[in-house]
Amino acid sequence: MNFIAMDFETAAPTRASACSIALTVVQNDVITDELYSLINPETEFNWRNVQVHGIHQADVSDAPTFPELWPVVKQFFTPDKLVVAHNATFDNSVLKKTLERYQINRLPYQTLDTLRTSKSFYPDYTNHKLNTICDNLGIDLQHHHNALDDSRACANILLHQEHQFGADALASFIRPIK
Repeated sequence: MNFIAMDFETAAPTRASACSIALTVVQNDVITDELYSLINPETEFNWRNVQVHGIHQADVSDAPTFPELWPVVKQFFTPDKLVVAHNATFDNSVLKKTLERYQINRLPYQTLDTLRTSKSFYPDYTNHKLNTICDNLGIDLQHHHNALDDSRACANILLHQEHQFGADALASFIRPIK
């Protein structure tokens, strides 16, 4: 399989407050590249968000803003690319709302949610949080809510599911983003 696993962390409850992004590139079932960056969201940080991911406003003071980072990141969002996330509803909406905030045109791409696949393939698990799925499948997750560790874990979940259930079983979960 070829895909990109994506994860965002946000500075505040609003989706247009991305403060970190990670992309894990998978080609022919192998992780071949990773991208991680802090993002200056140009907004105040909420203490609850900081409590979850540990990123503080001071950590991003010299980080690029999203419009500065977008020229590097946008190559991963094309109609022929599959972008995967665990709870993709959240990550896709962070991307959408951030692009809208900065009046950047959205790009169409394909998406798959490993939260949805996990609920379907493993209905008996206690819950389907990223760390629970990783624990049950024996996938290493160093620091939950670190965007890079989460995107890498998401990639490994999909690779595990492909190996266990086959690519055809995953195909029905792919949705277009326009």
